[in-house]
Amino acid sequence: MQAQILARCVNAAHAANVRGEFAASADWCRQALQLAPDLPEAWYNLGVALRGLGNRDEAIAALARAGARTQNSAEAQNNIGLELIELDALPEAERCLARALVLAPGYAFAHSNMGKLRVRQKRFDEAENAFRRALELKPDLAPAYVNLGGALNAKRSYGAAEAACRRAIELDPTSADAWRNRATALAGLKQYGPAAESAERCLALDPRAKFIRGAMLHNRMKICDWTSFDADVAELLRAIGRGEKASYPFPVLGLTADAAVQRRAAEVYVADEFPERRDLGPPCKYSRHERIRVGYYSADFRDHAVSILMAEVFELHDKDRFELFGFAFGQESRDEMRQRVSAAFGTFIDARNKSDREIAELSREHEIDIAVDLGGFTEDCRVGIFAMRAAPVQVSYLGYLGTTGAPYIDYLLADETIIPAESRRHYVEKIAYLPSYQANDSKRLISARVWSREELGLPGAGIVFGNFNNNYKITPGIFDSWMRILERVNGSVLLLYADSEMAASNLGKEAERRGIDARRVVFAPRLPAAEYLARYRVVDLFLDTHPYNGGTTASDALWVGIPVLTYAGESFASRVAASLLNAIGLPELVTTRQDDYETRAVELATGPGYLAALKRKLATNRLSMPLFDAPLFTRRIEAAYTSMYERFQADLPPDDLAIDR
Repeated sequence: MQAQILARCVNAAHAANVRGEFAASADWCRQALQLAPDLPEAWYNLGVALRGLGNRDEAIAALARAGARTQNSAEAQNNIGLELIELDALPEAERCLARALVLAPGYAFAHSNMGKLRVRQKRFDEAENAFRRALELKPDLAPAYVNLGGALNAKRSYGAAEAACRRAIELDPTSADAWRNRATALAGLKQYGPAAESAERCLALDPRAKFIRGAMLHNRMKICDWTSFDADVAELLRAIGRGEKASYPFPVLGLTADAAVQRRAAEVYVADEFPERRDLGPPCKYSRHERIRVGYYSADFRDHAVSILMAEVFELHDKDRFELFGFAFGQESRDEMRQRVSAAFGTFIDARNKSDREIAELSREHEIDIAVDLGGFTEDCRVGIFAMRAAPVQVSYLGYLGTTGAPYIDYLLADETIIPAESRRHYVEKIAYLPSYQANDSKRLISARVWSREELGLPGAGIVFGNFNNNYKITPGIFDSWMRILERVNGSVLLLYADSEMAASNLGKEAERRGIDARRVVFAPRLPAAEYLARYRVVDLFLDTHPYNGGTTASDALWVGIPVLTYAGESFASRVAASLLNAIGLPELVTTRQDDYETRAVELATGPGYLAALKRKLATNRLSMPLFDAPLFTRRIEAAYTSMYERFQADLPPDDLAIDR
């Protein structure tokens, strides 16, 4: 009779877990364990249920008990190892999977799960080998192809990843994860249309697929495919408002200026993917260091906007007062910017092949006082490092233009233009208010090359409006404004950057739909940095995007001497250009309504001498106002770090700071 009761409890627990009824499953497991405290199936299902309830430590403990009681079962060790991977208990998972493979060296599923573990550990070559071994043993194992595609995506072997995902789909067309990984691979190959279609298939197969709706929209935005833009964005915003896992935070920045929505998206994402972790214990309070130890963490220590802006700050840091550590992950790079940036640090660590936990542990070994995340939710971000408290004080700056929604990020660097008092409630971090927000490199070289209008495909006369932002920042609403401006300014043209032929084609068609000859929208390719800057000289007025402003591109224009007209909204990303303009003494180029933005553009383009006067003012302010004063900015950011450090040393909690030097 007891055996029947135990079987009923375990079966009911398993069924409840499958349905997502985790509290009910836990109750069934506890009933079973009252009768049979050593029953491994009950401990296993309890671990699964506790994971579903978000009780990580208790789940790991329950699974450990199941593992201790199944040392001779390869299947049980494999299943427990898989659950431990999902809990990010990687050392424990490795012990279980290694045991499974000792018991059954030809166990394909265990090899595949070992591959999943290696992916989490950022050991991608080993992961690929594990998945390929699983497929040698079981060639029709569709999940192994799915996961192989994920590992190859992580290695940026996008062609091979897409092929692996295609094979997974051939074996199992209903695998939402296969379609998801294929979407990532296609986006890596810059096949954004097919990537969006694959994301859509994933969503159709699994309407609850995490964060895929935002990825689908982002891929469409990269090619300016606005076929169902209004309906898609409205549904996405409703889903975020309902607290659904609808989008990674980053795509949301380009779709709405609603800062409350952006905060909600970030909070949902962080709670699901990067909850606060205490694996390494609470933040350490180190003995006061002679120099404050500041760690900068980035995937972009290379020829990238983040390093382009920060390079001189790294060089100018007062090395007598601050000890700098660089933690680099992301793409391998040996370009000139990587060499320049790495040379500015006292300690520079290539952490590409280290797990988040290993980087957090290394940070603690170096006793980092202040950890500065330069990535946020951008490509190759590593938020998990900060979830485990790499340092007692953690700061977000520059890479991600919004709140992280993370309770373990103590400070966000901004200024009062970007986060005015009425918007403060949309940010979970304490705000370190600098007099101006954006760092810049005053050493940037502009090529002496003089671009002719003819070689850029521009007419011989007429106003040239320009914007070199990424295509995903161009929304139908701002494009409407641009076309109305062209219509009102006779002979004018718009010079844009196009990331693909598809983006250029779609924008041309959108111009025609608005009654503008597509030939008046001209496209420019990517160029080496110095020549790219020189090309700005053909532009008369930079028209900013909304709701995601130009950051580096806008300061590029100002550095060359080209006025920037912006339309500021409520969100951080929609106010960055306003911050730049205030920092260079051109507040008259900041508008807050779309109609004012259009009217001002037309006035500047048609008014006698307006643009020439603006360019003269910009030339005067360029080297006298704070925007490009790297030594001044460095002193200010150091003052912010010092205030944060002293508060922590005095056992005071983080609080908003005002830096006025």
